[in-house]
Amino acid sequence: MFTGIVQAVGEIQAREETADGVRLEIKGEAIGPALSLGDSVAVSGVCLTVEEVDDESFWVQATKATIACTQIGAWGRGDLVNLETALRAGDALGGHLVQGHVDGVADVLGVEQNAQSGMLKVRLPDRVASVTVSQGSLAVDGVSLTVNSLEGEVARFAVIPYTWSHTTLGGLREGRRVHVEADIIAKYVGQAVTPYLDLKG
Repeated sequence: MFTGIVQAVGEIQAREETADGVRLEIKGEAIGPALSLGDSVAVSGVCLTVEEVDDESFWVQATKATIACTQIGAWGRGDLVNLETALRAGDALGGHLVQGHVDGVADVLGVEQNAQSGMLKVRLPDRVASVTVSQGSLAVDGVSLTVNSLEGEVARFAVIPYTWSHTTLGGLREGRRVHVEADIIAKYVGQAVTPYLDLKG
């Protein structure tokens, strides 16, 4: 479990194809010393398991199933990723509850940055939009954001300068794609009421 509060931006150092998927070496000096073998770490919103670790970098592996529903297949050396270690009992919940289970990939429709704040505009996948509400929470590439407005599948997020400069969101441009994870509570509620909505139809 995570909170969507990014602790560091890491850089992919190496990529190895495997029979089951792909292994990635990520340089993350800021969180490397806090990781141990078997730990979970959110990599741009994707929960992965640490397989090797040293002071400056660590290795994770993504399965074919994970690659199929994320952008990991397109990642390569030099790409930047958001990093967050798993939430521990007693840690502050600064963002919202994030599982690291990506629900889909969203298209970036617009990015506006200025000294005061800015706006990120994305088109959500249908199944994410259906459980998203205005002023609710959504994880975008592992970053906990509040939905400023929602019109159909198009969500807008107000983003403060700190978030632009301390995550990979600052490098986003129109046409890019991002991982999105819907709020876990919204997903459970949606699952619970769906059978009753079907009965009404």
